[in-house]
Amino acid sequence: MDVIGAGFGRTGTLSLKAALEQLGCGPCLHMLDVIGNPGQIAAWQAVLDGCETDWGKLLEGFRSAVDWPVCTYYTELAAAFPEAKVILTVRSAEAWYESVRGTIYAASQAAAAGRLETGELPPPSPEYTRMIQQLLWERTFAGRFGDRDYAIGVYRAHITQVTETVPPERLLVFQVSEGWPPLARFLGAPVPRAPFPRLNDSATLRRLVGLPPQ
Repeated sequence: MDVIGAGFGRTGTLSLKAALEQLGCGPCLHMLDVIGNPGQIAAWQAVLDGCETDWGKLLEGFRSAVDWPVCTYYTELAAAFPEAKVILTVRSAEAWYESVRGTIYAASQAAAAGRLETGELPPPSPEYTRMIQQLLWERTFAGRFGDRDYAIGVYRAHITQVTETVPPERLLVFQVSEGWPPLARFLGAPVPRAPFPRLNDSATLRRLVGLPPQ
């Protein structure tokens, strides 16, 4: 494992995944890779249930991992892979909340109510829906994501925790709007000539998961 993503979802993690793969740190695991993978869903559910975890086996075949559920366990992963670097993707707290509310949260609510239409991604299985409900809305946000101030407080507290616990020489706090230079420098890689990937805006994600346009 070369890179552990500690940033919450909707902070540019899919763009980071694509960038890491272009820089030779792939394959990179992202939540979108988990949705249609029963083995991954079961493995992360076991982690949530408190089972003993072989992180090397769970992430076998991946050189990097970003987004949820990885960011929830960045501390354990940093200990399991002591040579791996940690990247904390960030954005405006207010913009982050609105993005999550209109995409991941809306999709979870629609799926739970049986109102999620067929999208371009595989439809979420009951096992995936349960895992996301437990991981995000119950564990991370204590059932209070709808409380904007509370959810933003959780987001900001996570950023503070990461920056205070990961040694600075091992950590990059990164906004995808910064593009290639800080990321390539941090990883000791040349700056690619190709444009930095800009992926997964809210409208695209809503289409992928089967939500109507806002």
